[in-house]
Amino acid sequence: MMTLDDFVVYVILPILALAVVIVFVRLVRGPSLPDRVVAIDLMNTLGIGIVATYAIATGQSAFLDVAIAMALISFLGTVAFAYYIERRV
Repeated sequence: MMTLDDFVVYVILPILALAVVIVFVRLVRGPSLPDRVVAIDLMNTLGIGIVATYAIATGQSAFLDVAIAMALISFLGTVAFAYYIERRV
């Protein structure tokens, strides 16, 4: 029987890694700046998910603090990009 740790390591993390690769393709292909901003934001969100699942797999709650800090920085970056796009148009 598969435990939660095994499920996280063998199922969830590879799915998240595959999602990062797919989003990176979207980031490279564009076609416009808002598409790239959304792709970067989604990559940050997936990174937060990877850190959180790693925290579950290892049982170290300190990684959840890292995920929260990443979320705050990602939010500020998204707001800055939105402000830049708004001012550019």
